[in-house]
Amino acid sequence: MLEKYLDIQPEVAQALAENKPVVALESTIISHGMPYPRNVETALLVEETIRESGAIPATIAIIKGRLKVGLDKEQIEYLGKAGTSVTKVSRRDIPFMVAGEKDGATTVAATMILAEMAGIRVFATGGIGGVHRGAQQTFDISADLQELANTNVAVVCAGAKSILDLALTREYLETQGVPVIGYQTDSLPAFYTRESEHGIDYRLDSAQEIAIALKAKWEMQLAGGAVIANPIPVEYAMPVEAINSAIEQALAEADEQGIAGKESTPFLLARVCELTGGNSLDSNVQLVLNNARLGAAIAKSYCEA
Repeated sequence: MLEKYLDIQPEVAQALAENKPVVALESTIISHGMPYPRNVETALLVEETIRESGAIPATIAIIKGRLKVGLDKEQIEYLGKAGTSVTKVSRRDIPFMVAGEKDGATTVAATMILAEMAGIRVFATGGIGGVHRGAQQTFDISADLQELANTNVAVVCAGAKSILDLALTREYLETQGVPVIGYQTDSLPAFYTRESEHGIDYRLDSAQEIAIALKAKWEMQLAGGAVIANPIPVEYAMPVEAINSAIEQALAEADEQGIAGKESTPFLLARVCELTGGNSLDSNVQLVLNNARLGAAIAKSYCEA
C-alpha cells in the first residue's frame, strides 16, 4: 500500500535491504532554515559527512505529491531555490500535500513519520521543536514532541531549540515516556550552547551503548522515539549571555508583530542570526554536521547490535 505514495531512493532501499546503516535527514532546514545557496551547500555537506562516517544519507521531502526518502542533488537544489514557497509539513499536512501533488519540506515530526515508513531508525537534525515560551496561555507545543512519543525513530539533535521553554519541554517528554539521552553530557544542551540548567534521563558515552538501548526498547515493543542530545562542539558554542539576549529581543519583536504558530520558529531563528551578526548560523551548520557524524555512528552500531 505504501508503494502507492512512497519513493525510496534505490541506494537507500538497497542499504536497508542489506542491513547497512542509513541516517534520515529533514528538508525544512533546506527550504526554511537557511538562505540560498547556503541551504543547498549545507544539505550536501551533511550528506557527504554521513557518507564519510560510513552510513548512507536519506534526505526526506515531499515532491509533487510523492513521499521521497532519499533525494538527489537536483531535488535538493530544487527545494533550496524554492525556499519558503515550499510548504512546511508536519503530520497533519502530509495527506494534503500528497492529494494535491504539492511540494513539502518535512519538519522533525514529518521526517520521523516517513523515516519509519521506510524502515529507518536514526534521524539527525539540528534541534527538536518543543513547548514554546508562553504556552500556558497559547498552548503552542510543537508536533515534534507527540511524534517522539509515538514514532519509532531516534532523533540525534543538539537538544531543543533555545528559543523554547526548555523546562516545559522536558516535562512534556517525561510525561510522554520519551527518553532523553545525553551523549557524553549530564546536561540538556540548548542548541547554541552546550549546557543548560536542565538534566537528561541517561548519560551514555558511546554510539554502541545508545544503539543497544534503542534495540532493547523497540524489540520489547516499547513504542516511541528517543532524543539523543549531542552538545554543539566547544569551538562553535556561543556565549550564553549573547544568545539569551538575542533570543529575548527576537521574542519581543515576534510578539509585537503578531507572529505565532509554525511561522514563529523560522522568524525567531532568522532574527537571532541577524542579531548575532551571523554567528548563530555558523554555529547551526556546525552542530548539524556534529549530529550527522553521531547519527552515522549510532546507525552503524544499531545494524551490528
